[in-house]
Amino acid sequence: MKRLYMLLFAAVAFVNVQAQNKFNLLIGTYTNTCESKGIYVYEFDATTGDFKLKNTSENVVSPSYLSVSANNKFVYAVNENGTQSTASAFGYDSKSGKLTFLDKNDALGADPCHLINDDKNVIIANYSGGSIAVFKKKPDGGITTVQQLVQHEGKGVNVARQEKAHVHMVVFSPDNKFVLSNDLGLDKVFIYKYNPGSTNEILTLKGSVDVKKGSGPRHLTFSKDGKFVYLIQELDATLTTFSYDKSGSLKLIAETSILPKGFTGGTGAAAIKISPDGNFLYVTDRVDANSIAVYKILKDGKIEQVEQVSTLGKGPRDFAIDPTGNYLLVGHQYTNNIVVFKRDKSTGKLTDTGKRIDLCSPVGLVFTKI
Repeated sequence: MKRLYMLLFAAVAFVNVQAQNKFNLLIGTYTNTCESKGIYVYEFDATTGDFKLKNTSENVVSPSYLSVSANNKFVYAVNENGTQSTASAFGYDSKSGKLTFLDKNDALGADPCHLINDDKNVIIANYSGGSIAVFKKKPDGGITTVQQLVQHEGKGVNVARQEKAHVHMVVFSPDNKFVLSNDLGLDKVFIYKYNPGSTNEILTLKGSVDVKKGSGPRHLTFSKDGKFVYLIQELDATLTTFSYDKSGSLKLIAETSILPKGFTGGTGAAAIKISPDGNFLYVTDRVDANSIAVYKILKDGKIEQVEQVSTLGKGPRDFAIDPTGNYLLVGHQYTNNIVVFKRDKSTGKLTDTGKRIDLCSPVGLVFTKI
């Protein structure tokens, strides 16, 4: 009898582990280049790397990047559509994957390309508009019209790409006291003091830091301990490391290039993420490179390259690591698929599983709990 109980306990434990290793994968897409319904919700098994489609949105225009509420009940999207761009809100049932449209409002800036949210606000980065727009949340999870618009002004040295401000990202500091914003057009990272309860001065400028001229800062991520910031610059593939303190100050401590020695093709560095355990940094590069670079993060915040491998597609705009750290999924904007890589947690190295999610122009990838 004791053996039977032990077997039953082991079976239940195994089922629980299997259930804990299943997540929803939300994918934002462009809808103007091929047939897409907008947002796709897949169930992803982080034990096996298998996946299945659960649900989709309906007739949503280019919801490229997504941000999920902390309570897992709402999804917010930027809708990249030139001067007609909006931000939109959806109710989200994680069990079924169903998305229920709540409302949308004008972005007050062209081509929003990133967003964040907390319990009070939704904040978006308008790329072509060169601005940051802040929406208040409604009690039902929807969003108000824009309550604050922060306009960046100026230009950079790259005449073709830096003819004006191009806000590319907004991100909360680990303690949520600041919002950092990368401006590709101005070669600056702006630091704003965050006042979530304010009605129309939610963001107030604290300062900014300059990066290499013509480098085009795109995305950044914080180290797990919050003491360092890693910034990838799109135009020249520079990877910059800053120290960060709780007063909201950045100090440059290192620069490197993610390009292989002797590489002469086009570059367009894209996404940068850290593994769930905080030990490894990953960066994608597009155009001719179409690669992902892997770095080990050392105790002093410095990095050393582990490997650089092909993403096995064209246009690796974004990627996501599942919450267990077992798999890394790369979305390819131009080859219309997501490549599933297995991660070695001890080395950080990636191995192609052969698994592919085929769908139109994937852009933003986000994992959520079921």
